[in-house]
Amino acid sequence: MLEASGTSTAPRISPRRTPPTWLVVAIACAGQFLVVLDVSVVNVALPSMRTDLALSAQGLQWVVNAYAIAFAGFMLLGGRAGDLYGRKRMFLVGLGLFTLASLGGGLAQDGWQLLLARAVQGLGAAVLAPSTLTLLTAAVPEGAARARAIATWTAVGAGGGAAGGLVGGALVDGLSWRWVLLINVPVGAVVLAGALLWLIESRGGLRRRLDLPGALLVTTGLATLAYGISQTESEGWAATATLVPLLAGLALLGLFLLVEARTAAPLMPLGLLRLRSVASANVAMLVSGSSMFSMWFFMTLYAQNVLGYSPLEAGLALVPSSLAVVLGSKAAPRFLPVLGARNVAVLGTLVAAVGFGWQSTMTADGGYLTAIMIPGVLMMLGAGMAATPLASLAISGAAPGDAGLVSGLINTSRTMGGSLGLAVMSTIAASRSGGEDADPAALTDGYALVFRTASAVLVVAALLMWLWLPAKSPKPEQRASSTD
Repeated sequence: MLEASGTSTAPRISPRRTPPTWLVVAIACAGQFLVVLDVSVVNVALPSMRTDLALSAQGLQWVVNAYAIAFAGFMLLGGRAGDLYGRKRMFLVGLGLFTLASLGGGLAQDGWQLLLARAVQGLGAAVLAPSTLTLLTAAVPEGAARARAIATWTAVGAGGGAAGGLVGGALVDGLSWRWVLLINVPVGAVVLAGALLWLIESRGGLRRRLDLPGALLVTTGLATLAYGISQTESEGWAATATLVPLLAGLALLGLFLLVEARTAAPLMPLGLLRLRSVASANVAMLVSGSSMFSMWFFMTLYAQNVLGYSPLEAGLALVPSSLAVVLGSKAAPRFLPVLGARNVAVLGTLVAAVGFGWQSTMTADGGYLTAIMIPGVLMMLGAGMAATPLASLAISGAAPGDAGLVSGLINTSRTMGGSLGLAVMSTIAASRSGGEDADPAALTDGYALVFRTASAVLVVAALLMWLWLPAKSPKPEQRASSTD
């Protein structure tokens, strides 16, 4: 990466004994697991939170949205801060914020205290998440070993999202809703101690001033856009409360791009978007994520609202799917040298599309094996296979000094795609079934339409990947520095 001085630098690493690679991977993956787990783990605890803290229906929605909006809004800023000020430092800052906020949320005595804690959790997660991937890629040389490390990171992240229902159900049934948040405190403290002792610092190059106008615009724009998306479920797509933040968010992001084009040291150099591997992998992640993210939500609703499963039973029912996403992520590196990253991503997406298509044949009296387990395994096996090569392509296409930013970008694409997809799919389901108060047969029709729609989106995503993703990962000498 070319810094302001014009000199080319590799990522700087402090002169300290290098820890075992497996330990760096374990610490980074532990941080990623906590971040992704908290996106979904609170869902089964919402009824208990509402009863205990006297939350309104809108307040309950914000228990989820406060985290998601802060997470999406600050991700790019967190990624670039890691490049400039140190990946280990940002890992520690993000995990510290996340852990303290978890403690505050678990001890909350009023609704506003819980919502504030969830927002701070999201901020901590946005600082932490990009560093988990960049610390890993800095520690593992490019090649088969890095592909396996990224596969582990992908599997752990996907497994965290998948395990949310099971972990949350077990904690709520066995202890209380507070432990959905408090469980992060001892785990976070252990990971913090390991990171302090074993991680070594690295940066993208010489320190330079952070692009504060760009940071303010992109953070506000993404947060406003995420807020608008969150309003669609309660207000509808045509409501003023939805359209105003959606349009304002898009306008702020457009202004952000204009500012970045004129800034000497931009937060996100626009040259990154001209790199085929970075641009195509992020668009592919956004489009495919819009379908795959909704799987857990609607499968849980189908199991509970239609088939009559308890929250814990619903979580247990999805354990095979959770294992499948781990298997798919870990299997992907074995296929990469033979098929190439693009082909593995396409293959995984098509396998997921078959699973979504199968799930769309669901009935109100479906059996576990054919209505949940097998299609769920196919959906998540494909999701795991696709995510690993997409993350690998995006990271390999950027200069080392932009690794944190690209990690933040790929996480932002996945988060925003999932949020947008869930909002759209919820509207589709409600329009077909008539709402969550409908009878089981009508609910099943709505959920089935969601899975048919998602299957079609994934087929389009596979075609997009085939046409746009590079056939081979960029070689190191082919990468362009974002400041060129």
